[in-house]
Amino acid sequence: MSTAKASGAESRARARGRRRMLVVLLLLGALVAGGIALYVNERDSRQRPRQLGAEITGDGVELEVTAQEVDPAAQEVTLFTVLVPHGKLAAAPGSLAFSRAVEVTVSSLTDTTLKTTAGQVATPQPITVGLYGGTPTDYPFDRYRVAADWSATDRGAPLPVAITFTDADPFFTAKATDAAEGEDEARLELVFARSRSTFILAWFMIAAMWALALAVLGGAEVLIRKRRPLVWPALGWMAATLFALVGLRNAAPGSPPIGSVIDYVAFFWAEGIIAAGLACTVAFGLRVERRTVDD
Repeated sequence: MSTAKASGAESRARARGRRRMLVVLLLLGALVAGGIALYVNERDSRQRPRQLGAEITGDGVELEVTAQEVDPAAQEVTLFTVLVPHGKLAAAPGSLAFSRAVEVTVSSLTDTTLKTTAGQVATPQPITVGLYGGTPTDYPFDRYRVAADWSATDRGAPLPVAITFTDADPFFTAKATDAAEGEDEARLELVFARSRSTFILAWFMIAAMWALALAVLGGAEVLIRKRRPLVWPALGWMAATLFALVGLRNAAPGSPPIGSVIDYVAFFWAEGIIAAGLACTVAFGLRVERRTVDD
């Protein structure tokens, strides 16, 4: 009878173990599927062009603008610009070559002029536009604004312009709006914020810093409370964690400057807690070692 009971208990334990394993596998599968869904959603939102300004029905210039690189330290963004002719400005129906010379002026903090050549496709041009309204040390909550006016002329006569905007910077997402008052100009206004992936990784790093700091603090408390001598493996782990956090912080996406929000929320405190825990553990361990020698 006792053997049958033991066998039944063992079978039930195995069944519970299989159920727990199935739950863990399902949870892991759900997390992976959720991550893939978030990635696909962010990728599709970046690759979806946004049409700004009135649609060009006759002669005009379409500006295909792509935000390629946001540089918070230099307070500027690079807009990769391609000029597309419409109507009689095209050398042939559907052609990207211009039939005559056209000038496109971009007005932001500074003015930039793009010129086309008759019979040739306009060379794509990177345009540097200044950022305003943001502070790099607000990372990862920093936001920046851009405002630029675009106009085109054909031998001095204004031409209708429209903008097709896309976002290609992996560290930022851009919200674009059109504030132009007429078809002869396009005003591109952008708001840049950190991308979803950057936010997720930044919050993970904050949580990891606090978790490691509290782990070291707990280990130090146990060693001190139990009056342990110098436990070299534990001290090596604490010291390694102290320096490992520096590398973790420097790996933050976008290379935020020292003194950012992430530092005041987690990094500075974590480093201080780990250093204090290590120092206190060594101090109390030395006292125990000396007492042992004296005895």
